[in-house]
Amino acid sequence: MQCKGKPPKTWGNLADMMKFLLWLILLVLCWPLALLALLLYPLVWLLLLPFRLLGITVDAVFKLLSAILHLPARLLRGPSSVGSGGQPSP
Repeated sequence: MQCKGKPPKTWGNLADMMKFLLWLILLVLCWPLALLALLLYPLVWLLLLPFRLLGITVDAVFKLLSAILHLPARLLRGPSSVGSGGQPSP
């Protein structure tokens, strides 16, 4: 079963292949720029890493706040809906 917001695994492979093909075209058209991009990619990734970590942290804080705000409603629903994932029992 697939999650609703994630594309299938083959789409990621297709995107990687397209990036590689675009890089090969750049290599043919302008090889110094392609080599420069190849060398700068790890540095750019390292520079952007703190922003990814900050995004993960902010997302976790928002999920925690959401859980805290929704806790009274979950408690008022009662024990029958806690185990069933919010679905009413038949």
